Order: sequence, then structure tokens, then C-alpha cells
Amino acid sequence: MIQAATSEVTIHYNKLHADPTQGETLDIVLKKMKHRLVERMSSSTADTLGLSRAILCNDSLVKRLQELERTESMYKGLVEHAKRMLKAHFDVLQTYQQFGNIFAAISVREPQPRASEAFRIFSELHRNLEKDGIKMIKSLKPILADMGTYLHKAIPDTKLTVKRYADAKFTYLSYCLKIKEMDDEEHSYAAIQEPLYRVETGNYEYRLILRCRQEARVKFAKLRSDVLEKIELLECKHARDLASQLRKFIQGLSTLASETVERLESIPNLFPIEVDLKASAFQYKSALKFQPEEELEEEVHQAEEAIEIPPAKSSNGGRDTIDELLAGFEEIDLNKSSAASAAESNNDLLVELGLADIDLSAGASTMGANLLEDPLIPDLGDFGAYNTRQVMVGISFTVSKMHLFF
Repeated sequence: MIQAATSEVTIHYNKLHADPTQGETLDIVLKKMKHRLVERMSSSTADTLGLSRAILCNDSLVKRLQELERTESMYKGLVEHAKRMLKAHFDVLQTYQQFGNIFAAISVREPQPRASEAFRIFSELHRNLEKDGIKMIKSLKPILADMGTYLHKAIPDTKLTVKRYADAKFTYLSYCLKIKEMDDEEHSYAAIQEPLYRVETGNYEYRLILRCRQEARVKFAKLRSDVLEKIELLECKHARDLASQLRKFIQGLSTLASETVERLESIPNLFPIEVDLKASAFQYKSALKFQPEEELEEEVHQAEEAIEIPPAKSSNGGRDTIDELLAGFEEIDLNKSSAASAAESNNDLLVELGLADIDLSAGASTMGANLLEDPLIPDLGDFGAYNTRQVMVGISFTVSKMHLFF
């Protein structure tokens, strides 16, 4: 039209003062929702329902996000399995400590020097086993902390970035679809040679959607590059650190097993132990005696006049009064306070080791079970059996050696 004009042409235009918030209308929101639904569908399902699939819906980042979720599930299973195993170690170590305390008490009360020394050595052995185990758990705590950082901080941060990227992608796709619909509308009106109102009035809406699409495209490209970088860093850290962390974990368990074997081989042959016992050693005295209550017939007594009786002086010099004051004190168990303090110290140690929230009485989560049943995950049966043998090595020694001859 302009080229065909022979006279001077004057062009009038409306300057666009675009506000991107005005472009995000209800139509754009509904298109974003449609793109979210279509992305989770297969191509055949979308074609059957008559839904169009944009090119960017077949995004390679979707598969990488699925791999990231699979890695997160694997780390959850590993961390939970490791914590439960260390909690089982801790329970066995507390058994060692109790064995040591009991044998130390027996050693103190044993009159024979040889038997007393044997019990002392045996108690020190169990206490040293408990100390070695606690040292091992403390050495493995940084490994679990590192894996927990990867699981609870790095992966959620990447997933949040992926979520923002997906929102930007759907926004960009919605603007592209809106522009295509507006272009089709212009072509249809031009084909029937009918004027379009928005075109006649400056086409402000179309220009606004173009500006919004340009800004959405810039945001989409930036977030896509950020997501690619974060996922690449996570995959590199996973491939680099996981093998070394598992190796350190197994080395810590192996070191504990070797130290336990060395301690067991270093002690002399202490058994059998000869102990002199009194003839009344196995005659237990009960502090409480059961006295059956006798049924007494109720008798009605007649009231008698009260007579004041002067208090009699005690010939024991107040001994009876003291006995009355101290009555019942012999039933007080002084070991309760020590047991409570020991339980409190154990809880503090569990909190320090990061194992306070582990309950071995409850079954393992299905996530860890499904992870171990996955055919793509290497078999951990030998690894679990190896750990079980390490946990039970001290108990088997104790059971096989505790044959006391009286």
C-alpha cells in the first residue's frame, strides 16, 4: 500500500507502554494449566484427546529430572540404612558397656586375686570395645552429614530451580500459543475481507503479548541454563563423591572389626575361673514377707471414758524414735538415680551422633526396600551380612567364653 502511493504518506502510531502484568490474563493462566497436563501425557493420549503438544514439551530436562528423583530416592535409602545399622551398633556397644560394669563389680567383690584380675581384664576388654565402637561411629558421622547435605540441601535447591524453570517454560509456551491464535484470527478476517477491531485501533493487545513473549523467552533461556548447570554439578558430585563415601564407610567398619580381633587376641586365656562361694550363696533372702490378712469379726465396742496416760520414757535413748523416722528408707533403690543419669547420657550421645530419631523397632520404609529390590542397584546382600558379622563378633566371643566353673 505504501509503495503504491504516489503522494506523501503520513504514518500515525500509538506508542506502546507495555506492562507485563497486563499480559498475564486468565487465558494465559488456562493455557499454562493445559501445558502442564499435556506434558505429563504420552503423545498418543494427547492426540486422542485432541490436545496440541508444543515442541518444548518434549524436553530433555524432564528425563534428567526423573534421574534426579531416582538419585534422591537412592540417597534416602542409603542414609536410612546406614543410620539404622549404626544405631544397631550403638545398642550392641551399650551391651558391651553393661557387661564391663557388671564384671568390674564382680572383680571388686572377688576375694581371690587371680579371679579378681581375670574379671577386671574381662571388664576392661568390654569397655574398650565400647570405646572403639563409639570412636568408629563418630568417625563415620561426617560421611552421613555430607550425604545428608547432598540429600536435604543440594537436591531440593535444584528441584526448586527446576520448578521455576518449568513455570517459565509454560508461560513462554502460552504466549507463543496466544500469538498464533491472534495471527490465525487476523488471517481469517483478512480472508473474508472484514475489518478487525483491535487491528483498526492500533493492535495494542497483540503488541503487548509480543512484548510479554519476548520477556518470557529471556527468563526461560536464563533459567534453562541455570538448571542445566546445577544438574550437571549434582551429577558430577554424585559420581565423584558417592564411591569415596561408601569406601570410607566400609573402611571404618573394617577398621573396627580388625581392632576388635586384635583386642580379643591380645588378652590371655582367662577361663576357666575358679571362684570360692559360701554355702549360703544361692539362698536368697526376700526383703518383703507375704502375710495373709486374717478376717476379723466386727465387734461393737462400748464407748469408754478417755484416760490420760503419761508417755513412757524409752530406755534406748531415743532409738525407737530414730527407727520410726527411718522406717521405709531401706526400700529406697539408690541405683535408680544412676540408671536415670546413664539413660540421659546415652540420649545425649545419640543426639551428638545424629541417631536419636532412629527407631529399630519400627520396620524400614518401603522406599529403602524398593530401592534394594531395584535390578539396576547392585546387590547389597553381602554388604549387609558383612556388617552383621561385624556387629556380632564381640557377642559371639562373649557367649563362647563365658563358661565359669565354680
